[in-house]
Amino acid sequence: MNDTQRTSQTSISPVRAQRPVAVILLLLLFLFLMAQVSVLVRQQAIQDVKLRSAADMNRYTLSLQQKLDRYKDLPQLLASHSELLNALLHQSDADARMRANLYLEKVNTTIGTTDAYLMNAAGDTISASNWWQEHTFIGQNFSFRPYYRQAMAGHAGRYFALGTTSKKRGYFYSHPVRIAGKIAGVIAVKIDLNDIEGDWNDPLLDILVTDEDGIIVISTRPEWKFRTLKPLTQPDLYRIVDSLRYGVQELTSLDILWRDKGPDGSQLITLVEGSRQSNPSLDGVRTRHYLLQSSPVPNSGLSVAVLASMKPVEQRVFRALLLTAIIYFALLLLVLFVLARNRITQERALFRQRELHALEENDARIRAIIDNTQAGLITLDGQGRIESCNPTAEKLFHYREEDIRGQYFSKLLAHPDRPVCWQHITTEPDDGTRELHIEAAARRADQSLFPIELTIGRMAANDERHFIVTIHDITERKQQETQLQRAQLLLESRVEQRTQDLTLANARLQQEMTQHRQTQNELIQTAKLAVLGQMSAGINHELNQPLTAIRSYADNGRVFLERGRPERALANLEEISQLTERMAKIIHPLKEFARISSGAPEPVCLKAVRDGAMSILYGQLDRQSVSIHWPAGLEHVYVLGDILRLEQVLVNLIGNAMQALEDQPGGRIDIGLEYSDDAVQLSVRDSGPGISPEYLEHLFEPFFTTKKAGQGLGLGLSISHRIVESLGGCLRASNHPDGGACFTLVLRPVSQPTITE
Repeated sequence: MNDTQRTSQTSISPVRAQRPVAVILLLLLFLFLMAQVSVLVRQQAIQDVKLRSAADMNRYTLSLQQKLDRYKDLPQLLASHSELLNALLHQSDADARMRANLYLEKVNTTIGTTDAYLMNAAGDTISASNWWQEHTFIGQNFSFRPYYRQAMAGHAGRYFALGTTSKKRGYFYSHPVRIAGKIAGVIAVKIDLNDIEGDWNDPLLDILVTDEDGIIVISTRPEWKFRTLKPLTQPDLYRIVDSLRYGVQELTSLDILWRDKGPDGSQLITLVEGSRQSNPSLDGVRTRHYLLQSSPVPNSGLSVAVLASMKPVEQRVFRALLLTAIIYFALLLLVLFVLARNRITQERALFRQRELHALEENDARIRAIIDNTQAGLITLDGQGRIESCNPTAEKLFHYREEDIRGQYFSKLLAHPDRPVCWQHITTEPDDGTRELHIEAAARRADQSLFPIELTIGRMAANDERHFIVTIHDITERKQQETQLQRAQLLLESRVEQRTQDLTLANARLQQEMTQHRQTQNELIQTAKLAVLGQMSAGINHELNQPLTAIRSYADNGRVFLERGRPERALANLEEISQLTERMAKIIHPLKEFARISSGAPEPVCLKAVRDGAMSILYGQLDRQSVSIHWPAGLEHVYVLGDILRLEQVLVNLIGNAMQALEDQPGGRIDIGLEYSDDAVQLSVRDSGPGISPEYLEHLFEPFFTTKKAGQGLGLGLSISHRIVESLGGCLRASNHPDGGACFTLVLRPVSQPTITE
């Protein structure tokens, strides 16, 4: 690495190391700027909303006050009218009451009030403007109303309530009616304020009118009527209910989750809108933010409140933040563009410097490679004349560069190889090949020839055709190839000889294996015959009894025939037939045991193996008084094997166990069975003295025996071991922990074969 590269990398590394810090600082600056803009814009937007909503609230308050003031003096004016005074003086006079009714109806129609009615000192209505209607006030008692009690106390009354008869909202004015200086009754006027709600249509501003208890009586939102801005206390709730002020309306408070009171009395609230009782999952329930301001209506007991939506504030803050972010990132991109432009300018200067230095280094490196390469390099012009050559080519051809420059390259080749090279130089190949790669004979300055590997490649320089020739001296390789061919011929002759020897050895080995297999089968058959020889005494005993009985039955049958008793002779003949069948059953297993097995493994039932072995050994077992205990369920267990060979193995193992129990009365042999999906284990355990530990590892060796002289040749266990291995199993010997020897036969399980008809 040169000094220029080191300097550039040294200057760039600190910049790269500071990038994460710069990114973090820019991000923190962005967050701080956004937070400040959000706070300032929000404060200004809230202030604008306050001013606009306060102006609307004042305008609405003035409108409401003007409407109330229009009717406030009407009860006082009516209280002095003669028709009303006459009706109170002559309450029993129907004509006087009717004249009062007609007068009140006329006043109600002229002035535009909702209702006007006259009550006596007991609170009973004696005259009303709605005297002709079905639900007239006449006969109704309103002594429980506060405006009645205020008038009876000698004061002008005013009250907002829900009518008990009409069920409509109204503002009530009342005034005492005096006769001779005493209060004889009360005149009341009801004003309908419903038309005020319809005059307001600003979707971002909601108008509320509340009474002195904070109950919303007029609202631009119908669902807010008769709800409170804050929860009522129990005494206030009882008082309002007792006065029947709002009938059966449920006076619940609005769902305000959060309040933030300002120094000017305004409040920022978060209000839940939507049904919360019938919607457990809160679907459709949403929250909105409002600015709450209120102002009392003078001399009315009512207050006007406005709820200004904070949505314009949020939109204004969002727009300000968006604009701030755009400006910030635009300035950031501009700064980054300027920095990147300066960095690119610097990097271009450094790149030009590095490129110039790299070109110089490449030229020097290429010259060094050409001069020090092990291959000869020669450049040719378009006509095949030599332009330059490297030192290696000078050494190969024993020419100096100035001696051969300008001469044709064919001078350096033997005559047979010149046409191919000349054709490649002078003509374009049809297959588009740009290189010629051949082995040729080269000619040195002393006219001696040597083998070379030659490559002629085309190259373009200054829009002219040139050639570069690569030359490798392959004299050593040719010598090695000659030696390798000789060695290969020698190796092939040796391999052929060795193959013949191996073929002969393989033939001899196959012959020996065949002889070994025959010898093994003969040994197995010999062992069978040896077992049969050992059992000959028992067989003789078993056959003597039937033979003696047959002779006796035959002699008796002849006598019975001589005496003319053929039925008795026939019975003796049947006995003789049964005895011969018994002898056949005794001899048949021995014949099966003695015959040579086919050796092909097949599914074998362990019950069949047990029955075959027991049929061979039952006579010997009776003489020796040895009991054998077989496990249950053998008829369901199948293994892969040969039934005759497995019978031979079991006969050998059980016979050995019986010999181990010769000197023990009441000997016992236990046959155990364990099976799984992978293996079936059949164990033969006797109750004898067991096997000496030093004999265990030699038990399966041929001609090794621990029996007495004349009891065996020591081939039984060896043959049994080989039989089991040929069937893909194994045979193990051990001493049982509770005493006695134990031989375990491990075989491969198979599924029960399907029997088809």
